[in-house]
Amino acid sequence: MTVLTENLKGAHFVISEANFHRSRDNVTVLSGSGVIKPGTVLGLITASSKYKPATDTGSDGAQLGTVIALHRVDATSADVAVAVISRHAEVFASGLFYDASVSDSGKVATKVAQLAVSGIIART
Repeated sequence: MTVLTENLKGAHFVISEANFHRSRDNVTVLSGSGVIKPGTVLGLITASSKYKPATDTGSDGAQLGTVIALHRVDATSADVAVAVISRHAEVFASGLFYDASVSDSGKVATKVAQLAVSGIIART
């Protein structure tokens, strides 16, 4: 029997959002960021106004988690546009993904708090 594997669906982590897509925006993910899964927390690189997975450290601005990718995109070798949740939403905390540098529960809690500043509330 063939085993089939189903990938994550876009927006699988969204509990609720504002009417008429007020919670969503389109952003550009920086080339070299790799494959971005739906639910990946992204940070804004201040100098370029592009996004990459929000890191635990750094000084380029991307250390602050501000939006969440809605769909899978591959930004390995080129900048890619992706729709994101950017405000006024509730999400499942268990459906979020983080950069490898966000490696323990304290660092995850920091990213969740940063999202709350954007009006994105992570529920357990």
